[in-house]
Amino acid sequence: MSALTLASAPEDAEALEAAERHHVRLAGELAGRAAMLLTAADRDPGAAERIRAGLVAFCDRELLPHATAEESVLYPAARSLPDSRLLIESLIAEHSCMTALVDALRAAPAPTGAAADARALQVLFEEHVAKENGLVLPLLAVAPGVRLATLLEEMHERVSSATPADGGSDSQASGADADRTVETAQEGCDCGGHAEEAVPELDVRSVPHALRHATVFGALDAVPAGSAMVLVAPHDPLPLLAQIEQRNPGRFAVEYLQRGPEAWRLRLGHR
Repeated sequence: MSALTLASAPEDAEALEAAERHHVRLAGELAGRAAMLLTAADRDPGAAERIRAGLVAFCDRELLPHATAEESVLYPAARSLPDSRLLIESLIAEHSCMTALVDALRAAPAPTGAAADARALQVLFEEHVAKENGLVLPLLAVAPGVRLATLLEEMHERVSSATPADGGSDSQASGADADRTVETAQEGCDCGGHAEEAVPELDVRSVPHALRHATVFGALDAVPAGSAMVLVAPHDPLPLLAQIEQRNPGRFAVEYLQRGPEAWRLRLGHR
């Protein structure tokens, strides 16, 4: 059954699909960044710290403002629907848990602890958006007198107004400093293949198909210039590579390390 069948107006059907796509993008980017942190925690504490800082910045910039806007706009409308009060209260409680996990991730004294917090946040958020996509959004889309498109537009405005005008400057600056640190370390390193051994690996074979591309994009966002990651895929990811090039023209060099039959391994180097 299509989203158009489940919505009371065409604009609400479009808004429902757009909201679901946004949730998938958020969940995928979170999963990609968490996976990179997990693989870096044991191999390269310096890289793990940079990835942790980038993950915290992503949560502060996108994840938490999104949750706050939902509580201000979306949830009050959903709470008024029959038999939805307990569901909404549980979702609000999950927002509190997310905030606590982000704070724990922010203050984690060691990479392994940060990786555990990131993984817990990833699992909680994926379960959370499954409830929103499967229950809350469809209920609002068909509810009489409720315009989902209007609610989501107000949410977008609240998130935009809550984000500082220079919200990305600090994280971008710290990321640039980290990039320069990585490049300097590589230029002065004469340890042969040691740097290659530290390249983090992202295996997407067990990632749900709907999240797979967004997970890769999130992981790539955590790769600084002069560094790389290894992607493990269940097939030759040519459509994904085309999307990566379209999204970041000329930024990543691709080298095939293994071509099937059970796995394709590719080294994606950030120029």
